[in-house]
Amino acid sequence: MLTHEKLRARLLSDPEVRAEYERIEREEMPMLDAILKARAESGMTQAQVAERMGTKAPAVARLENALVTGKHSPSVATLQKYAAAMGKRLEVRFV
Repeated sequence: MLTHEKLRARLLSDPEVRAEYERIEREEMPMLDAILKARAESGMTQAQVAERMGTKAPAVARLENALVTGKHSPSVATLQKYAAAMGKRLEVRFV
C-alpha cells in the first residue's frame, strides 16, 4: 500500500523535485504562513477580507492559493490592501 510518507519519500528522492520542494519551503511558505496567520489573528473569513478590499472571496482565495502554487505572485499593492483589510500593514524585509 502506498502511503503518504512513502509517496513523499519517493518523490523527494528525485533531486529536481527535492530542490524545488526546498526552494518553496525556504522562499514561499514563510510568506503564506504569515498571510494565513494574519487572517486567522483577525478572525476574519476570506469573504470579510474581500469585502474590505473591495473584491470577492474567490479573489482572496486565489491570492492565498497563489503563494502555494507559485503560478502568480501578488503585487505589493494587493498585499498592502490585504493587510489593510485586517487592520495590519505590510512590511517587506531583506535579511
